[in-house]
Parts: sequence; C-alpha cells; structure tokens
Amino acid sequence: MASGTTLRMWRRTLILLVLLIGVGFGLILFNLIRLQLVEGEELKSQSLDQSLRTTSLSAQRGSIYDCNGNVLAESASVWTVALEPAYIEDEETCRLLAEGLSEILDMEEEDVYALTQKNTYFTYVKRKVETSVRDEINAFLQENNIKRGVQLIEDYKRYYPYGDFLSQVLGFTGVDSQGLSGLEIQYDEELSGTSGRLVTAKNAAGTDMPFEYEQKIEAQDGSNLYLTIDSNVQSILEEALKQGIVDNVVQEGAVAICMNVKTGAILGMAVEGSYDPNDPFTLADEALQQEIDALPEGEQDKAYNNALQKQWRNKAVSDTYYPGSVFKMCTGSMALEEGIVTEETTFTCTGATVVAGETLHCWASRHGTENFVQGLCNSCNPYFMWLGEQLGAFTFFKYFNAFGFTEKTGIDLPGEGATLYHGADMGPVELATESFGQNFSITPVHMITACAAVANGGYLVQPHLVERIEDSNGNILSTADTTYRRQVISEDTSSRMVSILHTNATSGTAKNGYVAGYRICGKTGTSQKILEDNIDKTKKHYIASYCGFAPADDPEIALLIFFDEPEGESYYGSAVAGPVFASCMSQILPYLGVEPIYTEEELERLDTTVESVTGEGADTAKTKLEQQGFTVIVKGDGDTVLAQNPAGGEKIPKQGTVVLYTTEDAQQETVTVPKLTGLSLSEVNQTAVNAGVQIRITGAALSSGVCVSQSQSIAEGEKVKQGTVITVNFIESDTVM
Repeated sequence: MASGTTLRMWRRTLILLVLLIGVGFGLILFNLIRLQLVEGEELKSQSLDQSLRTTSLSAQRGSIYDCNGNVLAESASVWTVALEPAYIEDEETCRLLAEGLSEILDMEEEDVYALTQKNTYFTYVKRKVETSVRDEINAFLQENNIKRGVQLIEDYKRYYPYGDFLSQVLGFTGVDSQGLSGLEIQYDEELSGTSGRLVTAKNAAGTDMPFEYEQKIEAQDGSNLYLTIDSNVQSILEEALKQGIVDNVVQEGAVAICMNVKTGAILGMAVEGSYDPNDPFTLADEALQQEIDALPEGEQDKAYNNALQKQWRNKAVSDTYYPGSVFKMCTGSMALEEGIVTEETTFTCTGATVVAGETLHCWASRHGTENFVQGLCNSCNPYFMWLGEQLGAFTFFKYFNAFGFTEKTGIDLPGEGATLYHGADMGPVELATESFGQNFSITPVHMITACAAVANGGYLVQPHLVERIEDSNGNILSTADTTYRRQVISEDTSSRMVSILHTNATSGTAKNGYVAGYRICGKTGTSQKILEDNIDKTKKHYIASYCGFAPADDPEIALLIFFDEPEGESYYGSAVAGPVFASCMSQILPYLGVEPIYTEEELERLDTTVESVTGEGADTAKTKLEQQGFTVIVKGDGDTVLAQNPAGGEKIPKQGTVVLYTTEDAQQETVTVPKLTGLSLSEVNQTAVNAGVQIRITGAALSSGVCVSQSQSIAEGEKVKQGTVITVNFIESDTVM
C-alpha cells in the first residue's frame, strides 16, 4: 500500500512538473512573441533613443530679393558654442576654459565651469554668436594649446540689410529662424528648408561615444523669394510718406501702394511708421516708449504689447477704412456700364439730397446743373447718390461684388482684413452713402485693385508680391499667376472712365496730383473715420487719400496714397494726399521708362539743362549762356570761371539765372532762403527774385491759375548760393475733396 501511494505521488508530481514546465515555457514563448512581434518596433525605438543622441542642424533660410535682385532679407552664418566634457583632460583645463569662455561669451564663470563637469561628450554653452566671437574663441584655444573639448557648430541668423525698409511687408523671424510676421510667416514653409541631424552614439553608462560614432545628415537649405517690389519705387514711396506725415501732422500713419494695373504686381507697399525687423521687439517710436515707461508698472506690459502689435501691423492689408470719394470711379463705371448715364447726362446739385427722411449733404454749398464728367470732376455727392438710386441696390451690389469688395483679395500676405458692407437688401440711405464711398469698409489693397480694373480695360487682377520662388540651386519652383480673375466692366466703359479721370486730374478736383507730361488720371477722397473709443465726440477724424494711374493713353501704374488722421492746415484728400501722389509719380514714371508727352503750355514751363562753363573765360562763358536764354550774373573780378551755380548738367527754369564765380572769395557769398509757402504763383516768383534764388514749379500751378504754394524743397532761413533752384509745390486753394 505504501508502494502504491508512492507511485501515485510520483505520478502526480510528474504531472505537476510537466504542467509547470509547460506553463513556464508557454509564458516564455508568449513573451518572446510579444516582445519580438507585438512590441518589437516600439522597444527597438526606445533602445535607439537610449543609445543615440540627436542634435538638430539648422538649414539656411532662403533669401528674399526685390525684382532687381537686391537682397532684402538673408541668413548669415553665426555659431553655436558647445563643450565636450569627456575630452577635457584635467581640472586645470576645465578652469581655464571656464575663465576664457565666460569672458568671451559674457557669461558667469561658474556656469561655464559647471558645464565642463558633465559626464557627456556634448553640451551646449551658447547659441547664435557672431563670427567675430567665434574667431576670439579659436584664438583663445590656439593660444592655450587646447585641441579638444570645444565645438563650434555653424548656425544661421536672419539679417535685413536695409533696416526699417519694407518692414511690415517683409516681417521678421524668431530666435529659431521661424517666420513670425509678413512674408516671413506667409512663406515660412518655402523659406525654412529642412533641418539636418547630428546623431551621436551613447555607451552603457549613458556617456556620448567619441566622434567616430557620429552620423551627420546635412540640412537642405530653404527656397528663395523674388518679389515684385522694386526697391527704387519703394524708397520713393517711403520718403514721400515720411515727409507727408511731417507736413500734415498725421497722427495714425500712412500707406502707399503702387501696382502694375495689367498684372497685379505690387511694385511698392509703404507703411509708416515702420520698425527695424533686425530688432522687432524694440519700439521705433521713442516717445511712445517713454509714455509706456511712465505708466504704472502693472499697465506697462499690456501697453507695450499693444504698441508692438500696432508697430508690426500692415495697414495696407489688415486695416479697413471708408474709401470716400475715390470710390466714385467705381460707381461711375457701374453707371456707364449699365447705360444709365453718358458723359453728357445732367443732374442739378442743390447742395443736399433727402433720402428716406435723411438729409445728405454735398461737400460744396451747391454745384448747380452739371453733366456726368463735371459731376465726377466736382466730386459731387448728390450726383452719385442719384446714380446709386438709378442703379438700384441689386445692380449696385452686383458690381460691388464683381469689383472684389465682398471677399478678401487673396494677396500673399498674412492678416488680410475682411470688408464690412451692406448686401443687396440694403436700404435707400445705405445705398446713397455707399454710392459716394461712405458707410462700408475695405482695405487699401482692395481699393488699388479696383482702381486697376477701372484702368486696364475692366479686368480684376490678382494682387501679389512674390513673382517667383527658386530653390537654393536656382531652379524655379513656382511663378505668380497673373491671369485675370474676371472682367468687371467692358473695355469701352474703362476707356471712357480713364478719359474722365484724366480730365479730373487736369482740370477737376484731382489737380493737386497732376504731373506735367505724364497724362495722370486720378480721384481724391476725404472720408470720415468712425471711432468707437473716441472720447471727444465733438472731434472728427478723417482719412485723406488720392488714387490714380498713368499714363491715360495706356495705363500701366496705379498708385494709392492714404494718410490716417491728418491734423495740419487741411485734412482733405486733394490738399494732403494729392501733392504726395504727384511727387511720387513724378519720380516713379520716368524711372519706369514712361515717356512724357507735353502740351505746348507745359513745354513753355519745362526746365532746361545748364551747360558747364567752368574753366572758360568769364566773358566767353557769359555770352554763351546768354545766347541760350539765361540771365547771367558774374561774381568777382577774375578772368576765368572757377565755379557756377547751378552747376553744369543741372536743370533750371527756362530763362533762369546762372551765377558765375571768378574768385575764391566770391564763392563764399550766400543769400537767405525766404518763406515761399502760402503764396500765389506771382508772389512766389517775386519773393524768389528779391531773395536771389529761383524756383521750380510743381503741382497745381502747372494746370491751374487758382493755387497756393504748399511746400518748398529748401527750408526758410537756410543759407544758399545766389541762383540756387528751390522746388515749390502748389495746390489748388479752392478745392477740398
């Protein structure tokens, strides 16, 4: 019996053992399957993470060029300083490195020393140091015979060579070279490129392995942008706006947009005030910074951040405004296209119109009976309210939509503002006010795009700033699409409106934007701003603008000038924006190769070039210049002309004065520039003659007898040589719109 019991126990033990072994091996097999097939890839990845260290290598960000190939933004080499503690042989070298690097990098010595004590082959010390600093470090290492322990890795930093030039358009980048504003963020993916990697192996102790275990994957540089912007045009716009802001005491900045009416290419987009994208977090307005510094400490951060956002904001694209009377070129085009009016259709302006019980006024007391051309040239609000009524809300809105005002233009910049408007169900008051450019908000880029459609045969273009994108090897990746979006008005209507707007620039309310010889077409605008936070409800704020194009016989270039809250002697578009428009166009059109065609009256007033007579005999030189129609004054008793004013090659008015100097002493004589502003043309002429200077006339004086001088190129009180030419700009004194 004992034997049977023992046998059964052995059997049970054996069975239990088999079961245990089976379960054990089953568990092992299960875990092997789980580890190899189910969790294998994840564990492999974790293993690699534990055994490899990856360092990102920056790609060089693509450059941004203007249409002439000038660099507007580029990434230049800077350096990352890293330590290799595992290669630092002794304590003395650690201390030497800490002392030397801390001084060069402007860091605390103990902080650098702590990095030398790490158990690793790689640790960062400082990033984005300039090449000059790298050179100092290399000199220090060489001087102290330190061959291992420090790495200098190439990196990149964004530079904008022209400072605040085109800043709101270009934008800026962050510390990691990522786009944060403007074109930099709009095309961040194209500009950024693809970062590379430096992969370093680690040993079982977690320490980086030596250099021979590294693997380097090179970065791929970003693509380059070639803009439609012409730096010369941009410079003209920016300088003109800066002067216009000063002359007209403008409170909220200014905008100028220059566009090719046939392609939608933006040749210039100036926004003042601007900032330096090399230092975007510093307020460009020092007075504003002082105001913020004077605030209670708890309010400073919010005020500073608001000021930064305003500084970076591109008013040309992001801000909406009432366009005012410049919009009348669109309403007029609608009416001509629908056959509601012809150039001779008359309307009688009594100075005001009652619409649905509301009395809406004209800017003038009354215009009386006028035809359509006169109505636009007079910028008569009642005439255009009548046109809106004849069109009706449905038809008016149909064209409003066709001109692109109900949608964003799609310009390749971030933050484009959305328009505010009334739809086809608008009431009679809304229709009346919108007909002359009030009671709806659009962006400046909307207005210049609509203006281009009026000028180019009726086609709505796509505004754009990037002409093409090229990779780092110069291969073209994409080009701008310049096909028309749609046709808004017929070519016949466009041609007729061009003719009317040309008349307006030569004899209507837009005369202050006139440029002799260049067949300007234009329309002024003075629109009231609606400010929700306006504390002083009695004070009104305005936007003064001028929108036009040239040349009338084949329109090429459109320009919109826009001043936000001028508080000088005038706030009207004709007086504030008109002269700036003329100043810009007088430089842009000849630069772009537009040939002038002068009328006989203009030819009589054209400047002529002075011949150089320096070095010639005084009598011979005097006779030669007098035969060319100049008045000649000889200073000194010498026999030879040592100098002349104006110099040879300069332009002066026909029958102007040339002063010849025959002695050194005579060249030191000067006259004082008189006050030449606020005067009629005849008064300016007489004042200049009495002071011994001469004038060059620009602006309305070339086409109008009723004008007043607005500005002079050399300030009153300056000392100049006798005969110096001063440019005096005139505006029409009885025009306000």
